[in-house]
Amino acid sequence: MSDHHIPKSGDSDAGGVNPPPATPVPPAAPTTAGNWERAVLEKLVFATLKEQKSARRWGIFFKSVTLLVIVVALATYMDVNWTGSEETLGRHTALIEIEGAIESEGSGAASIVIPALNKAFSDSGSVAVVLHINSPGGSPVQAGMIVDEMRRLRAGYPSKPLYVVVDEICASGCYYIAAGADRIYVNKASIVGSIGVLMDGFGFAGAMEKVGVERRLLTAGENKGFMDPFSPLTDKHRQYAQAMLDEIHQQFIDVVRAGRGKRLKETPEMFSGLFWTGARSIDLGLADAYGTVDSVARDVVRAEDIIDYTTHEGLPERVLKKFGAAMGAGAIKSAVESVKPTLR
Repeated sequence: MSDHHIPKSGDSDAGGVNPPPATPVPPAAPTTAGNWERAVLEKLVFATLKEQKSARRWGIFFKSVTLLVIVVALATYMDVNWTGSEETLGRHTALIEIEGAIESEGSGAASIVIPALNKAFSDSGSVAVVLHINSPGGSPVQAGMIVDEMRRLRAGYPSKPLYVVVDEICASGCYYIAAGADRIYVNKASIVGSIGVLMDGFGFAGAMEKVGVERRLLTAGENKGFMDPFSPLTDKHRQYAQAMLDEIHQQFIDVVRAGRGKRLKETPEMFSGLFWTGARSIDLGLADAYGTVDSVARDVVRAEDIIDYTTHEGLPERVLKKFGAAMGAGAIKSAVESVKPTLR
């Protein structure tokens, strides 16, 4: 009896044909809920990236603008010449303004006025220089330095006259400066003069004695307590202070005489500290004529274009004052100001 062979699925001879391979089943498509979550997540990621790029761009923009403002402010404060060459402004009248007390700070300080004078005289387009002044006076030191520089520049630029135009008042240290000009123009009601020197302060020795307060002042040097407001003023110190004031007063008189020359009609009261109206000052030879900045530029200089050379306060000073950085210096200055000679 013969054996029967039962073909298996793997045998090639089973019926002569292999069954077709099974078709692979594709993965199930994601559900609608899965698509929504993925789309939302992608939108959030792209929105975040876009916001970060925008923030970086705005950050760079604002930093660039801030840097530009700082550079321009510093360049303006330092008077940088962007063109790299000296600027010529054409034929014009150069103007410098002094407003307020003549002291070591402000528009009447020598450190402010002198650079402006140098720039005004050295410009090839300036025909004349006009000092527009409105001041009751101040420091003889600051006034003296300004006058010395005025003399030097007038000698160095003999073809450029220097005029002073008085506004409301030109007294004491202010007139000290004005006397160094070629001509002085006033308004008939301006206040002019006060050629004198003073040193003022207060003495509290008597009041302290009445209330039983003892002043304990120790010094090395017998005159170190000179002008101490809480100690009696001795005759020796009074005479010394008066001699010093007389010396400065004579310096003032010499400047006025040298500047005004034969135009000055001296009287016994000329150097007594009195002041006069603009009209009377012309009669006395303390001033020359009536005039304003515009009329002097138009009728005297004959250059109606006026260029302001005044050195104005810069951004750093305004910022420091705004935050009170100068308060300590101001307190010290007040203590010193009370005992130094003043032209006012």
